[in-house]
Amino acid sequence: MSVQLIPDAPALATDIVEIIAPEFRGFIPDNAWLDTLATGFRWLEGPVWMGDWNCLLFQDLPNDRTMRWSPDGVTSEFRHPSRFANGQARDAEGRLVTCSHRDRCLYVTENDGTMHSLVDRHDGLRLNAPNDIARHPDGAIWFTDPLYGIQSDYEGGRQVSEQPPALYRLARGADVPEVMARDFAGPNGLAFSSDGQRLYVAETGDQMHQDPARFIRVFAVGDGGRLSGGDIFHKIAPGYCDGMAVDSDGYLWSSAADGVHCINPYGMLIGKIRSPRRVANLCFGGPDWNRLFICASDRLLAIHTNRRGIPS
Repeated sequence: MSVQLIPDAPALATDIVEIIAPEFRGFIPDNAWLDTLATGFRWLEGPVWMGDWNCLLFQDLPNDRTMRWSPDGVTSEFRHPSRFANGQARDAEGRLVTCSHRDRCLYVTENDGTMHSLVDRHDGLRLNAPNDIARHPDGAIWFTDPLYGIQSDYEGGRQVSEQPPALYRLARGADVPEVMARDFAGPNGLAFSSDGQRLYVAETGDQMHQDPARFIRVFAVGDGGRLSGGDIFHKIAPGYCDGMAVDSDGYLWSSAADGVHCINPYGMLIGKIRSPRRVANLCFGGPDWNRLFICASDRLLAIHTNRRGIPS
């Protein structure tokens, strides 16, 4: 079913790109446009570019549906209900792996369209509400499991937590996840560098707390996914990092309250793409992986860049 949506007027890059350090100059072409591809949603999340399908899939999370945007400008429902899906990624076999708040699991969409649960427990206890997901170059699936999706009825449904928040790794071909870190109050978005040697994880804290801890951590990834480090890499302001993406040269692109922030590999903010709404998540896509798709609250935005994402 197609969704009839009227996009807002586009904004020219020179009006919405902020260069904070000379390093950022040229990252966004001056004649690029920040396009509004679709509007009228509740809260967008979990974008993933499906190169072989030539489309973007993303979540209209509170409306319990997965949406599909195609380059011909058509936006349609891909799946409803989505089981209050959030983050999603392709696995090493090209299947779509999705985080479900409602079912408290990761589920797989096979290449023939059939669906099944991939993992929903650890040590016999139910996961909380898997939030975001990333694939390591070795084929392992990593995912975060905070409490957010079971703390309210808006994004999944209130349920009782059975274990603390954690960062998990599911090795390729395995059916039992391994806890890689538990020293998070609210692990959220995550992304790997192109060589898989760095892992960035957003800590968004206990959102029921008056002043939750919010920052991006960086880990070194060793053999078998063993982590070291975990220091604070960067603190987004205004707002906080929810979702993020890393380009092929190692620059981190993070969501923020005022748009998208670009952070260099040393943790320095070098530039911004300002948006009219708070950004939750983003990803690179398009035929050359150089278009940045932005989930900005109730609307889907996109802008062409002079960077390339990491093909999935």
